[in-house]
Amino acid sequence: MTADDRTPVPTSPSDTPEAARPGAAVADSAFLRACRREPVPHTPVWFMRQAGRSLPEYRRVREGIGMLDSCMRPDLVTEITLQPVRRHKVDAAIYFSDIVVPLKAIGIDLDIKPGVGPVVDRPFRTREDLKRLRPLEPDDVAYVTEAVGTLTDELGATPLIGFAGAPFTLASYLVEGGPSRNHEHTKAMMYGAPDLWTELLDRLAEITTAFLKVQIEAGASAVQLFDSWAGALAADDYRRSVLPASTKVFDAVADYGVPRIHFGVGTGELLGLMSEAGADVVGADWRVPLDEAARRIGPDKAVQGNLDPAVLFAPRPAVEAQARRVLDAARDLPGHIFNLGHGVLPDTDPDALTRLVEFVHEQTAR
Repeated sequence: MTADDRTPVPTSPSDTPEAARPGAAVADSAFLRACRREPVPHTPVWFMRQAGRSLPEYRRVREGIGMLDSCMRPDLVTEITLQPVRRHKVDAAIYFSDIVVPLKAIGIDLDIKPGVGPVVDRPFRTREDLKRLRPLEPDDVAYVTEAVGTLTDELGATPLIGFAGAPFTLASYLVEGGPSRNHEHTKAMMYGAPDLWTELLDRLAEITTAFLKVQIEAGASAVQLFDSWAGALAADDYRRSVLPASTKVFDAVADYGVPRIHFGVGTGELLGLMSEAGADVVGADWRVPLDEAARRIGPDKAVQGNLDPAVLFAPRPAVEAQARRVLDAARDLPGHIFNLGHGVLPDTDPDALTRLVEFVHEQTAR
């Protein structure tokens, strides 16, 4: 072959065919198309907490390594994030981390205790405690930038979802000192010291925004805001005391143009309000049928969800029957991302997840 016979090598991005440009295949993925409420070749699937927990390969690489230490090692983050993509062939990867990582990165004395969750050494109760919340700088989480960069190279056409904890949920951990059933200290501050509460959430909104920006700028294709404890609130309390801070986060990352997902647990009565916060996709847990959840969310958002995670412990025909119910409820929605109604439970059979992905793909192939 002579030099004249060879296909010219593009010399600038404008010379590169659109399909060959970096990121073009990711942008055209079923997951991102569904986020944009565009036609898809099949309903995309990913699972919250797919990176870890139920996978034996995850337990092997994490053996003897603390959760927060794992989150700060780019090699482990990369491997763990990729594991469910390899095994289950899901349509998106979720960055392996924890919602308290940015708090740890700015010096908050906390740890994740097995079987308990995040535990804060000195709970936040007074205005003086706010001094411990300094802004998050990109250098504080340089390991995130490194891991996201490696992951986007490894994932190829599979999108990577970045994530962060919503201000309310982070505030709940800080004020309670750990997980709580009743959130009594949190609500006491929210009702009894509303100015302090607002300032706390504003600072956490800035920290959360900075953490999401680091992930987006490093290459994440979408981001999800987890408000794990928002379901503990009445609608009026959410509207007045929580919604403004979540809105600030979504508004602050809007110009990046990546899809923004909002999810909370036990938030069936809050779905309409959560939709107002500014996300492009709103996730529903399993307590509300998906078509009803979509009605509450409104017509201009894609919907994510919402198979009960416990269903995966049932025999395969039962799992498929329940998955079909979700798909039937989503039939007329312009954008649907199949997910569980919360995270993968630790004792879930990984093969059940793999079969579920295959089932959804087969049932929805266009």
